[in-house]
Amino acid sequence: MKQGGSDAAKRAAGEAAAETVEDGDVVGLGTGSTAAHAIRAVGRQVDAGLDVVGVPTSFQSRELAREAGIPLADLDAVRVDLAIDGADEVAGGDLVKGGGAAHAREKIVDASADRFLVVADPTKEAETLSYPVPLEVLPAARTTVADSVRELGGDPDLRRAERKDGPVVTDNGNLVLDCAFGEIADPEALATSLSALPGVVEHGLFVGVADAVYVGSEDGVTVRDL
Repeated sequence: MKQGGSDAAKRAAGEAAAETVEDGDVVGLGTGSTAAHAIRAVGRQVDAGLDVVGVPTSFQSRELAREAGIPLADLDAVRVDLAIDGADEVAGGDLVKGGGAAHAREKIVDASADRFLVVADPTKEAETLSYPVPLEVLPAARTTVADSVRELGGDPDLRRAERKDGPVVTDNGNLVLDCAFGEIADPEALATSLSALPGVVEHGLFVGVADAVYVGSEDGVTVRDL
């Protein structure tokens, strides 16, 4: 597993992406430590008078947005102009997400946005995706999905909770299998195979969804348009 980058690098990326938010925008609010900096930055813009509505991707981002004073709306009531979200790994324009077990809702919001900005620190960049791919699965399908993942060449591992006994349970009431495939030569093909497995609610491969990647560092931010 990749170690997280510096908080300064994450803050730089998140705040730079937040600067692109315009008055009247509906903004998808991502999940994770880098996206959290973007949410706080948008909150400061709201305090300064910017008219913005947020669509959270998780319980965590919803609570943070409320603390930041961002008005919120449900996805089915609005059209998302811009989504800002982090990633566990970035290779070109493809991502692995789901370290926060919120990838199902993240994908719905991020994919529906007119523009999706990925915020990351340099430790998240890679030439080829190899980070374990999270699968949100129905509890009753855990064993059959795990067997199917093995047939696809993966090594599934049920994600365990850190602060309680038992597995991680998503905001949707499902379980998470972290599936190691080694280097993923064809993310699009693997994404198609995983989506076809009965019992899989969503997987953490985001292929061809992002529009730009903001990579923060101690010295500034690099923006890659895709």
